[in-house]
Amino acid sequence: MGREKTDEVQRNGGAARVLDALDRKILGALSQDATRSYADISREVGLSAPAVHERVKRLRASGAIEATIARLDGAAVGKPLLAFIHVDTEGWGVTKDLLALQEMPELEEVHSSAGDTNLILKVRVASPKALAGVLARVYAVGCVRATRTYTVLSTHLDRPVQAGTTGELADGGPVI
Repeated sequence: MGREKTDEVQRNGGAARVLDALDRKILGALSQDATRSYADISREVGLSAPAVHERVKRLRASGAIEATIARLDGAAVGKPLLAFIHVDTEGWGVTKDLLALQEMPELEEVHSSAGDTNLILKVRVASPKALAGVLARVYAVGCVRATRTYTVLSTHLDRPVQAGTTGELADGGPVI
């Protein structure tokens, strides 16, 4: 039989593929260092390099691997100040004007939130003055009523999404 080609497989539009223990080990290895070779990962997970390669292609096609990127150090690229801005807006939902904020290179993440704020923005800037400029742009959006800004003094854990699980039963329920 010919070898199945998976290079052009489209992302699965249906239900998400269930990850098995080997998928989770592969994802864990890649999340630590995406430049590792398939041969190196294969030794760690107990599969052949071609089998790891095929699994990685399937994980990409399914959407479990969104992208392979370089994580930049904020201080090294001139943006040592990290802050989270909680934004209170009039009404509910994200407007076109709020979405326009994503054009700002200082803005790393935008999250809708339940609780005492509507949006949470993660920004990384060069200085307090630059942070004031970001806040001025946020306040320029007509529906913004108030903000609360939390400046990060130090970071104790900063990592990408992890594939591992803790304390789950086979049915997905918590261990009691």
